[in-house]
Amino acid sequence: MFLVKLNATNSTSTYLRQLVKNNDMNNWTVVTAEFQTLGRGQMQTKWISDKCKNLICSILIKFDDLKIEDQFYLNCAISLGIFNALQNYNLPQFKIKWPNDIMSASRKLGGILIENSLKNDKIYQTIVGIGLNINQDDFPSTLPKAISMKQILKQEFDRNKILIQIVNSIKLQVNLLNQGKFELLYQNYIKILFKKDQVQMFEDNRQQKFMGKIIGVSKQGLLCIMLENEQIKKYNFKEIKYLGVG
Repeated sequence: MFLVKLNATNSTSTYLRQLVKNNDMNNWTVVTAEFQTLGRGQMQTKWISDKCKNLICSILIKFDDLKIEDQFYLNCAISLGIFNALQNYNLPQFKIKWPNDIMSASRKLGGILIENSLKNDKIYQTIVGIGLNINQDDFPSTLPKAISMKQILKQEFDRNKILIQIVNSIKLQVNLLNQGKFELLYQNYIKILFKKDQVQMFEDNRQQKFMGKIIGVSKQGLLCIMLENEQIKKYNFKEIKYLGVG
């Protein structure tokens, strides 16, 4: 792991992308920052974090032979890597919310942003942005579902130690990905899926509310929900939202 530590930046992923553009960076180059001014989540949502409190990082991962059609397994590998690294901290009701939010006690502990670079029909590299709430004491009212490890477990944590644990754990899962063990990654991801097999209310992108039960995720990365009439519908990200949770 080649580590770049910054006091502040607009975005660790943007900074790493510029490094890659101008230099031949090693695989597993990691950029961390104490603070970022333009942190992003999925679909250009903002990621807000107090200075020197949380883990903000981006990781460069290179591939030799990963097809675009298999990109959801990369999502599984990254999510599982982070989940496995944090499992030893005994976080309550610890799950991954589709597609890649990190949840504890039905509140958002962190998020993942995966940005792939493509060449022909393959992913030749990805930049994985991770925001993890570790030692933050409180959050603005605009983030009512956010929570930190410190708030949950009532103690402070070594952010550098957690970073190393996460990178090493992601490496193990990416090794499985490179070995073509897609089904293993997929099944393990389904096991840790937030709210799986629980009936709850959703809202679609037409603002229609409905009851349904998450039964899994398709191998193309679509959320599979069984409706009250037992019909199964599949939804892409931002086509649906959970009501009442993070």
